[in-house]
Amino acid sequence: MGLTAIPQLMQKKILFAVSLFVLIGSIVAFVVLTKLAQFGSGDASAGGPPPETVSTFVVERQVWERGIDAVGTVEPIQGVLLENEVAGVVDSINFANGASVKAGDVLVQLDIQVEQAQLRAARADLSLAEAEFERSQRLREGGNLPQSQLDRAVADLERAKAEVENIEAIIDRKTIRAPFDGRAGIRRINLGQFLSTGAPIVSVQAFDRVYINFNLPQSSLGTITEGLTIDVSSDGFPGEIITGKVTAINPLVDPVTRSVEIQGTIENTADKLRSGLFVRVRIRMPEDDNVLVVPSTAILYAPYGNSVYKVVDAEDADGGQVVNQSFVRIGRRLGDFVAIESGLEEGDVVVSAGAFKLRNKAPVRINNDLAPQPEKAPTPPNS
Repeated sequence: MGLTAIPQLMQKKILFAVSLFVLIGSIVAFVVLTKLAQFGSGDASAGGPPPETVSTFVVERQVWERGIDAVGTVEPIQGVLLENEVAGVVDSINFANGASVKAGDVLVQLDIQVEQAQLRAARADLSLAEAEFERSQRLREGGNLPQSQLDRAVADLERAKAEVENIEAIIDRKTIRAPFDGRAGIRRINLGQFLSTGAPIVSVQAFDRVYINFNLPQSSLGTITEGLTIDVSSDGFPGEIITGKVTAINPLVDPVTRSVEIQGTIENTADKLRSGLFVRVRIRMPEDDNVLVVPSTAILYAPYGNSVYKVVDAEDADGGQVVNQSFVRIGRRLGDFVAIESGLEEGDVVVSAGAFKLRNKAPVRINNDLAPQPEKAPTPPNS
């Protein structure tokens, strides 16, 4: 009985092994056939992966206004912070904060009661000195007065005149006037306040015309000349551009930054530009640039070189389209576009969306139905 049981056990083991092998083989065959069916549905004839759906753009030539961009600061043609020259007490304030003022307008008057009294006494002394001089002069002409007496009368007269002029100068220095037509700022004084020498009073700025000061690298010196048009914009007035001219170029180059200071002048009739305002400046060059462009989304940036994918017809008999990776040298940007200096020609078709998932010689299917249109001056809704 023991001899008969051994072959039966072996038979069961062999049958189990065969069944397991058949099961594993069936699973492997199913997986392989499934993958082949998937590849066959995409591109059965080529035996490769299915084509990727991409959007494309035809390389075109555009005319771009050539210019140089910089950032600058607004400075008034005339601007000053009025400070006190002679110590005194504020007697009157004759302007409103932010009001327009004319040259010579009295803005602040310090107390001058003592000086006015001194001036009356000095003028009385001057009158007496003039009378003494006239009397001495008549006597001298008649030979009844020595020359020394006349000289003393002349000196007394000059001294009296100087005293009057000195007191008038003190009164004038205690009378703060507008030095030019402009707009007053916010006063820093109050009635009855004692002002020491050098105390700030108020700023006065002339805004009819303003300077735009900005710096450019020394490499721009050969292209910048006086008279070029500048366009100025500011975050304070979005969408508005104010035009002016380049009016001065500093003859000195900064030895630290190797940059040169440029000054433009703008007619600021609406008083929009204020002193110290940060602005963006664009200098218009006389000639425009004629450039080949692609959307910035078409560029694949890499440390070893930037590239794009060009769409070309497949070389096999089945047709279709594939992509070739082409390295390019890019130039300046304008809105959604990038200028191409080399690597492409006008009329080339490049992948503008979906390039990140491609490889060289990969098949593609083009669908531009939902592709966004690049613009030179895009205005996204969330900007």
